[in-house]
Amino acid sequence: MSVFNCKCSICELRGLRNSLPLFLLFYTFLLYTEHSMKKSKDRKKLRLGVHISIAGGVSKSIERAAALNCNTLQIFSHNPRQWQVSPVPAEEAEQFAELRNKYDISPAYIHTSYLINLVSLTKTTLDRSIGLLASELEIADMLGAEYVVLHTGSVQGVDEKRARARAAESILKAIGSDRFRASLLLENTAGERGDITSSIKTLAEIIDRCRNGNIAGVCIDTCHAFAAGYDLTLNEGIEKLITEVKENIGLDGLKLIHLNDSKKPLGSGVDRHEHIGQGYIGIKGFRKILSDKRLSGVPLILETPKKAEDDDKRNLEKVSDMLSKL
Repeated sequence: MSVFNCKCSICELRGLRNSLPLFLLFYTFLLYTEHSMKKSKDRKKLRLGVHISIAGGVSKSIERAAALNCNTLQIFSHNPRQWQVSPVPAEEAEQFAELRNKYDISPAYIHTSYLINLVSLTKTTLDRSIGLLASELEIADMLGAEYVVLHTGSVQGVDEKRARARAAESILKAIGSDRFRASLLLENTAGERGDITSSIKTLAEIIDRCRNGNIAGVCIDTCHAFAAGYDLTLNEGIEKLITEVKENIGLDGLKLIHLNDSKKPLGSGVDRHEHIGQGYIGIKGFRKILSDKRLSGVPLILETPKKAEDDDKRNLEKVSDMLSKL
């Protein structure tokens, strides 16, 4: 008689003893399968990409991103070292949107020109900066890019608080009465001479002054944060950074992480990006950063050096490998 039919206690115990190993094996399999499916689902949510060239046309950037298996990207909308901005042809903008949809590349980030300085004491530079920021937002809307990443600028010989008030005023002027669909993200800086946004609190100060200024939140650059004194090699340093974001901006305001290693040591105040794992943050530091669940849904963009043709591929593979082991 089968133990599943017999109700006596001896058979029940014997059957349980005999079937327990099989039951545990099956139960373990179910748990593993559930964990794997959840992990796979979480990985699908993750957005990983690099800063991509627009040489040959802005739509080419999407094809380059797809070739690297990226599902998000960052671009310059024009030559970042020139004030002059050429309009994006309508067919290029349409192709950009179609290819994004085809390859599921989202969000798209536009990094503003290096020339923009919204705290400049020179009227000509300030006016041109305000105009260029407005142009960047217009191009973002034309392309359907969700975010425009901005360094507000630097200035020396001026009280930092006054300089940040000036930056906020300039942002509001650039936006004016327009209702851009693209949102601004303020990026932290490395603490170089004249920097006014090297801490989370200073970024929050500008955001607070621009409540109607189309600012969705911040982009945190790991190299810049490390150079500014946030020790991302230690859990305590990562906790400090995340806590400051949470308390001053809100974690939902962290829209992008620029994942870059640092060529210079902690607190150097020098902005020099390095390949992932080859700088002072190192693989151990990035493992700590990437394993923090509070950051797991934030898109990652690499701005690592591009000295060889396969540099982007190698850096992306390093990050993907770390993510796969979380």
